Amino acid sequence: MKGSLLYATPSVVAVRDVGPHLRRIVLGGGLEGFRSIAPDQQAKLFFARDGGVPRLPGAPADLGEVAGWYARYLAVPEPERPWMRTYTVRRHLPDRAQLEIDFVLHADDPGPASRWAAVARPGDVVGFLGPAVSHWRTAPPGVPKLFAGDETALPAIAAWCEVLDPGERAEVHVEVDGTADELPLESAADVRMHWHHRGGEPAGRSTALVDAVRALPSPSGPLFGWLAGEASAVRALRRHLVGEWGLDKRAVAFAGYWRLHLTQDDAPTAEDAAEAAEIMAELEAQGA
Repeated sequence: MKGSLLYATPSVVAVRDVGPHLRRIVLGGGLEGFRSIAPDQQAKLFFARDGGVPRLPGAPADLGEVAGWYARYLAVPEPERPWMRTYTVRRHLPDRAQLEIDFVLHADDPGPASRWAAVARPGDVVGFLGPAVSHWRTAPPGVPKLFAGDETALPAIAAWCEVLDPGERAEVHVEVDGTADELPLESAADVRMHWHHRGGEPAGRSTALVDAVRALPSPSGPLFGWLAGEASAVRALRRHLVGEWGLDKRAVAFAGYWRLHLTQDDAPTAEDAAEAAEIMAELEAQGA
């Protein structure tokens, strides 16, 4: 799989809270070469353990060289190796050569990215590698869409809604803690928005999103499903769309953005490995 990558150390330009648990950080500097590739594009962000400038290995030549680059990243001594996390690019601002990234703030059990975002100030530096697509399946034009996810999927869902054309139809289901976390979504398409509240229940433990999608009537025609959020919830939703609704697997894009009790640093579970193998087999079949 080939493609161009931008490797940079941008700094924080601005910080703004867009909800009680969602902080938008604008990055700039060294991002002139960024080229958008998909509404739900994502990037690797690197956070120095000492709060300074992250130490990064040499840049990969292209997407096909990422495996070799990752080995060099792991070779950095652990005390100096920056934390790496994957985030959706909420919005590309090409006229300013800037990017907006939305961070979910976890007050109860913050990871390195959430801790960094909670205290980020203009001038703070992060490492950046991207973009890459978060899903390898794309909906055919005009096919009605179902978007479902938790607040970690909200930036990508919002970006998707903004690029839908007039006349397209989409139904959106998002799980958040409460009413204050609901954000307006802009779209030229016919988008029906549904919010589902955990009501104080910890993220990853609520079944509000899965229950809501399971309660929907089966589609009477073509439909493309886009699912993201906590990995076990995404698996449950995918099983429902494929097993109960009868959608072709190729009509469902899915990504487990995070795992309850596990971080990106932890080894993949058996289910993670099986999904990765399925993805690789499909990409090879497509000649990617």
